[in-house]
Amino acid sequence: MRTSHGLPGIDKLPPARYFRRKVRDMNQHERIPRPATEAEVRYLDGDFRVLKPGSFVRCAVTGAAIPIEELRYWSAERQEAYASPEVAIKRLEALGLLPKA
Repeated sequence: MRTSHGLPGIDKLPPARYFRRKVRDMNQHERIPRPATEAEVRYLDGDFRVLKPGSFVRCAVTGAAIPIEELRYWSAERQEAYASPEVAIKRLEALGLLPKA
């Protein structure tokens, strides 16, 4: 059935305000950007547990922010995070746990 607008069924569509509200509400599950906060982490052997949520931890040697998703190097014994393996080796050398190269 054709309407006066030339398009079938256009008279049955809800008002435009319905579509604006629907589009706005469609993104309700997207993450809202939050300021970066430091996480509190308990380092375990081969794993870690987040005690206080946050987006990063600090490197014990350089002080650089390490995103939780990129955290790969830490010491469970000293409860320290490291930005890279080179930084971890420097820390072990400074503590006298490795011979200096």
